[in-house]
Amino acid sequence: MDEKYKIIMPNFNDWESLRMLIRQIDEEIRDESLKGAISILVINDGSTEGFTGGKLNEVFDVEIVNLVRNLGHQKAICIGLAYVNASGFKGNVIVMDADGEDKPSDIPALIAQSVHAPGRIVFAYRRKRSESLSFKFFYFFYKMVFYLLTGKPIKFGNFCIIPHNVLNNVAHISEIWNHFSGGIIRSRIPYTTVPLDRGKRLAGQSRMNFVALLIHGLSAISVHIDTVAVRLLIASVFFIAFSLLGILVIIIIKLTGAYVMPGWPSAVFTSLLNIFLQAFIISLFLVFLVLNHRTQLQFIPAKDYKDFIEEKSIANKS
Repeated sequence: MDEKYKIIMPNFNDWESLRMLIRQIDEEIRDESLKGAISILVINDGSTEGFTGGKLNEVFDVEIVNLVRNLGHQKAICIGLAYVNASGFKGNVIVMDADGEDKPSDIPALIAQSVHAPGRIVFAYRRKRSESLSFKFFYFFYKMVFYLLTGKPIKFGNFCIIPHNVLNNVAHISEIWNHFSGGIIRSRIPYTTVPLDRGKRLAGQSRMNFVALLIHGLSAISVHIDTVAVRLLIASVFFIAFSLLGILVIIIIKLTGAYVMPGWPSAVFTSLLNIFLQAFIISLFLVFLVLNHRTQLQFIPAKDYKDFIEEKSIANKS
């Protein structure tokens, strides 16, 4: 096999799961030529439980890059992509979690889809999830809000394969610093999906609680701040128009002397005036928010990633 594959795994205190996952990759991939084309990059996201040393695996080349502090899952992926791009790696990049929820047995399916869709990033579309019912509900709610505010569906996470010819483009997307898949959607880089089931965590407890999910969802939405602001601005204008129309109707009623319940016009007038003022203030806030966002210097992963990597990385070669 001529193609090479680099698997990027962000890791925070999941060393046991990581060892098991790499072992599963070895066991699940039957194609020896494919297995020989795979190397692994672990982004140690400021783990408080240090790597104890030794080889993570006897089959694959494994490199561990230490970050200077814990940055979070999305930023660790971002730095990993920029690091691989800067290294001159000429193969395809696979992004997957280190806890086992992205199944090694699905890697050939991603690769096969990538062959059929050259030049496109291929994401794993989750047709079945293994989380609790409450998590599924909030995740569905997050996807619905994301669609309403951005006008774009989001049905996938981080598990994907990035063709070598678009890796440099991805490494220059500033938005992936906040949210990887959301940044890809905004960048308009071509992508497609392949339906795959989500696996179960191999060891330890998941850190994705309600607060973490909320932060994750807000990060995805913030990537599309321009679109979100415009949609909210349109909604604010609608409420302004509605309140002005209501105020006009009340004035007409008062001037014509039409019968109404005593005190009713004043109460409604006050309510509509409050709606008008609040919508107007929100509109001004959104306008200045977007203008301020456009003047800010953006984080470019390909240029700025080095600031978050310790000088020494651990090479764990077989």
